[in-house]
Amino acid sequence: MSLEIRAVASHREIREFIELPYRLHSTSPQWIPPLRLERRLFLSRKHNPFFTHGDARLFLARRDGRVVGRISAQINHPFNEVHDNAWGMFGFLEMEDDPEATRALLDAAAGWLRARGRDRMIGPMDFTMNDEAGLLIEGFDRDPMIKQPWQPPYYQPLVEGAGMDKAMDLLMWELEIADRSKVRPILFRLAEEANTKHGVAVRKMSRRTLRADLDMFADVYNHAWAENWDFVPYSEEDLDALALEFQLVFDSNWFMIAEKDGEAIGAAISVPDINQVLRKMKGRLLPFGWWHYLRRRRTIDRVRVGFLGVKPEYQYTGAAAQLYIENFDMGAATRCSWGEMGWILETNTAMNRGMEAMGGRVVKRYRVYERTL
Repeated sequence: MSLEIRAVASHREIREFIELPYRLHSTSPQWIPPLRLERRLFLSRKHNPFFTHGDARLFLARRDGRVVGRISAQINHPFNEVHDNAWGMFGFLEMEDDPEATRALLDAAAGWLRARGRDRMIGPMDFTMNDEAGLLIEGFDRDPMIKQPWQPPYYQPLVEGAGMDKAMDLLMWELEIADRSKVRPILFRLAEEANTKHGVAVRKMSRRTLRADLDMFADVYNHAWAENWDFVPYSEEDLDALALEFQLVFDSNWFMIAEKDGEAIGAAISVPDINQVLRKMKGRLLPFGWWHYLRRRRTIDRVRVGFLGVKPEYQYTGAAAQLYIENFDMGAATRCSWGEMGWILETNTAMNRGMEAMGGRVVKRYRVYERTL
C-alpha cells in the first residue's frame, strides 16, 4: 500500500490532524480527549503566541488516502538565541503501529528543519517544552494529568527504530500532599527559619491581579530555570496567553509567590487537574461538556505541581521548603490530597532529592529524543 507524507495545507487537513489521536486512542482507558476547540486554537497562527517568535509546519502520513500518522516540525528562535545553537524541534507525534510511516514522518520533519539551517532535531514537544513534552516510556497505566501526553507502549520502539536517540528523560513524582508524616523533619525546620530568620513570606496570587503576579512569576522563572537544558524565557505574549489559560483553572490555594523585602524570590504554581473534567466532557463543550466544567470543583481531587523554584541567590533562605510545606498544608485543607510534581529533568539532582525528602516516588517517565541533521 502506498505511503504519502504531505504538509497540511487546508482546513480539512487541520481537522484530520486534530482528529487522529481520537481515533487511535478512543479505546484506551487512560487517554483523555482534549477539547477539539482548544486544539484548533492552539494550532492557530493567529491565536497561539508561539508563532510570534517561532515557525512550524504540520505533516500528515496517508496510506491510500487513510491518515495513519502526523507530526510537526518547528523552530523556536528564542531557544536558539538563549542556547546559541541551531536546533529544531518536532512534536504532535501520533501514528498507527507502522514503522515505515513513523520513519517517514520523522524524516519529513528533519528535512524541513535541515532546509532551514537546523543541525539537530529534538522532541517530541507541542510546540515547546512547557507544553506537552516527551514520549511516555513508563507509567502507561496511569491517567495523564493536565499538559501531560499519553502514548501507547508501541510508540517507543517505533521512534527508536526510526533512528532517534535519547536526549533526556523527564520525571513525574507522585506526592501524597496531605500526608505530612512522609516529609522529612528538616523541611519543616527550614520552612520555619525561612520566615523567622530570613524574613521570607509566602502569599497567594489572586484572580484579579493574576496577570501582574505572573510577571513576578516570570522574573523568578527567568532566573531559577535559566541553567536548565530546555530553558526559554517567558515573553510578554507568552504571559498574556498563560494568564488567559490559567483563568480557566485558577485556584488561589495553589498559586503562590515567596517574597523577601518586597521582592519575589520564589514561586510555586500547582494546577488543579482539569483532565479529570475533560474525561467527562469527551472532547466537546456541547451538549453537556460545559456543565461538567462548571461543576469541576466537585470532581477534581488532585493537582499537578507544574512550577516550583527559587532564584539562585536566595536558595539559602529555605524559601523552597516553605513553598513545599505550603503545598502540603493546602493538600490537608482542600479536596486535592495528592498530586504529581514535574516534570523534573533526570539530571536535576537537587529537585529529585527534594522529591525523595517529601516521600515522593517516580510514577511516570517521559523521554525526549534527538537526531543530528
